[in-house]
Amino acid sequence: MKLEIIQQQIIELRGQKVMLDFHLADLYEIETKVLKQAVKRNINRFPTDFMFELSNKEFESLRSQIVTSKRGGLRYMPFAFTEQGVAMLSSVLNSEKAIAINIAIMRTFVSLRQFALNYKDLNDKITEIEKQFPDIYKILNFLMNKEKTVLIKERNKIGFKK
Repeated sequence: MKLEIIQQQIIELRGQKVMLDFHLADLYEIETKVLKQAVKRNINRFPTDFMFELSNKEFESLRSQIVTSKRGGLRYMPFAFTEQGVAMLSSVLNSEKAIAINIAIMRTFVSLRQFALNYKDLNDKITEIEKQFPDIYKILNFLMNKEKTVLIKERNKIGFKK
């Protein structure tokens, strides 16, 4: 399983990285309703920090991104599973495919977390350099702003003239 495919299906909702039930069902090669039934039968394994149901507003804002039609498509609001919820799915969906997919998904979550940490470290280092050499950054910002103003020259207006 390619990690890039899984990465594209991880979205941020309510400040958490999550995967939607229909994406997971597709990865597990089962129907979404089968996944939802398994979760509902074991609902005590899925507290709100493991899984939550999308609100109408959240779903509408995602509709264009996940390309579902207003007619047909989804009848019920999708479930969003956090990293812990996806891990819990492996115990609920006890199959070889589910275990293999869960391993790939866990690796993807870890790589995303590592990327975020590296980005934060880089940002912290740049901020530290800015503090050490404030004059250089002032000059660079001045030159960048000056360059922008040079690009926006006065030019003859086109169109109908009175």
